[in-house]
Amino acid sequence: MSNPIEDYAIISDLETAGMIGRDGSIDWLCFPRFDSPACFAALLGTGDNGFWRVSPVGAAACSHRAYRQDTLVLDSYWETEAGTVRVTDFMPPRGQHPCVVRTVEGISGSVTLRSELKLRFHQGRVVPWVRASDNFTVAVAGPDSAWLSADGAVRRLERADSTLLEFTVPAGRRLTLMLVWTPSHLTALPAPLCVPPETALKATTDFWRNWVAQCRYQGPWRDAVVRSLITLKALTYAPTGGIVAAPTTSLPECMGGERNWDYRYCWLRDSTLTLSCLLRSGYRDEATAWLDWLLRAIAGEPADLQTVYGIEGHRHLPESEAPWLPGYEGASPVRFGNAAVGQFQLDVYGEVLDTLYWSLRAGIPMQPHMWSLVNALMSYLQQHWREPDEGLWEVRGPRRQFVHSKVMSWVAADRALRMGTLLGRNGSSGQWRAMRDAVHQEVCREGWDARQDSFVQFYGSSALDASALLIPKLGFLPADDARVRGTVRAMRALDHDGFVRRYAHNGSGEHSVHSVDGMHGSEGTFVACSLWYADALAATGHLDQARETFERVLGVRNDVGLLSEQWDPRRRRQLGNAPQAFSHIALVETAFALQRAGVTPE
Repeated sequence: MSNPIEDYAIISDLETAGMIGRDGSIDWLCFPRFDSPACFAALLGTGDNGFWRVSPVGAAACSHRAYRQDTLVLDSYWETEAGTVRVTDFMPPRGQHPCVVRTVEGISGSVTLRSELKLRFHQGRVVPWVRASDNFTVAVAGPDSAWLSADGAVRRLERADSTLLEFTVPAGRRLTLMLVWTPSHLTALPAPLCVPPETALKATTDFWRNWVAQCRYQGPWRDAVVRSLITLKALTYAPTGGIVAAPTTSLPECMGGERNWDYRYCWLRDSTLTLSCLLRSGYRDEATAWLDWLLRAIAGEPADLQTVYGIEGHRHLPESEAPWLPGYEGASPVRFGNAAVGQFQLDVYGEVLDTLYWSLRAGIPMQPHMWSLVNALMSYLQQHWREPDEGLWEVRGPRRQFVHSKVMSWVAADRALRMGTLLGRNGSSGQWRAMRDAVHQEVCREGWDARQDSFVQFYGSSALDASALLIPKLGFLPADDARVRGTVRAMRALDHDGFVRRYAHNGSGEHSVHSVDGMHGSEGTFVACSLWYADALAATGHLDQARETFERVLGVRNDVGLLSEQWDPRRRRQLGNAPQAFSHIALVETAFALQRAGVTPE
């Protein structure tokens, strides 16, 4: 039986991340990068697919756990009949090789613990060769090798399919286990194993606290904002500045269903909100790195613009299925790669130009060739904005005239015009202004449903879509416009026990096929959409409802402050890949929006 998604905490070295359950088991870890094949994949299968558990013998979940203040260093406490121990888990910021450090400290009594390491390289299916010496255990398979060390006395137990160590820790004593990945052709002792664990812990703690000290947010929800920013930083691939949507793949949006996607990549839909979140919070270097990644990734013909790219900006992300993995709680198929790279999504053109505009407004210098990029994107969009697309939600049904895609086409023209004004380059302003006006008129005519007093999901439809809540935030219409107020009121139809779905589902059974997205089954409420709703409520003057909605979302974070993509109010379960950058970015943005509106906690 899998741990609930909300039972997992994250540790990261800014190039990859591990997911640790309350039972002390790392059930997901990809070495050496976020998008590398997993060496621990029990999260999507069973223990036979790889894990590393450190816990007292016979114990289940820890008694309590928490990140150390303003860090990504996790402390888990087990209170047993024999005494109390603390396990401290972290990944030092990347040096030469990725490293997981697990330090056990006796708090009271004398407790016997067990470390069980079962490495399964290449997405949880390749059993490595293992050799053991007095000081190290080394596992090798193909291009991968992993070194396990212990800095104290341990008893090696016989187990054919895993490395099993047992040790006793009395009060006041510590023992540290370290796991280091290296390419298998390198046979020298990995450098991280030569670093004293106390030194590694101090360096890691100092790194995170120095980073958090830059945060500008001083509002009433600071703890939640800081945890979200740390999570966003943990999802950053430091060498390039790319930010993955989540460190996991195929955690289901519908338990037992097929809505299982690989989120270990970077989405353009997140670009403007990511930039805004980082700049508002005081992280200009990270914002600039994200912008630089974006510009490298999209280099090429405008017609080839994708919605999603790899962490280095690569375009080829072939989607495949993994039949050897049964999936989280039986949700199959498990997918690696993402076929959304082949979709046509008009909204990404608006996202890119919106990001460029706000970076220019923030004082980030625009390189001279970027104006050529603006012209190229606008030339393409002028010819294609009337076409149907797969939309923000990457539907796998037929293309539609999605309202949000058209709104983002308007955003593209609007931001291009604004950049031209700032830069004194208005050569195409007449054409762009004509396009902007035409898009606005069409959306207000074709995307509006007078009977519901609301914008709808696509032209000719009566279905609602939570992306319409972004209309005032994007500047398409002001918040005091009657159409915005009507749309905000109409979104009550997407409410599910106080949370907001991204769109309505026409069937709740796992075998029903959605008429728009083409997938079987339903899904949970969408965390980011609930936060957009809080934003829109605040913008339209409903401050008490905005606060209640925001704090309702805060209430479904897990015990260490993390959010997944979705929330199931009926089962009280997190759904989808976790932790989810989109959810945490939206949390930060909403906290700033409510602060500006004068909203305070009760």
